[in-house]
Amino acid sequence: MWATDLTEEETEALIQKAADEIVKRGLHTPAILFLEMHKPLANVGANAALMFAPFAVPFLGFDFVNNYSRLFTKRENVERLITRIEELSKPALKPGKDE
Repeated sequence: MWATDLTEEETEALIQKAADEIVKRGLHTPAILFLEMHKPLANVGANAALMFAPFAVPFLGFDFVNNYSRLFTKRENVERLITRIEELSKPALKPGKDE
């Protein structure tokens, strides 16, 4: 695990995929709140993913655990994910939509 850093293309693809899933499920507000609160702990979480990998890999797959743990080792990637979620959720956040 973590033999190399993610390329810029891989980073963008992972961020886009995560943001698409979050917005598709309507979880943009809680996801942004969670990510903002835990941004300082992103690196700790990425390293914890390695510790729990033997338990997570059978359910999530090796590539998923490996790629997302590498993604969150850099704090700026958390900010990029938050920004991408905000961009995708702007149509959902228009005033008067719930009426």
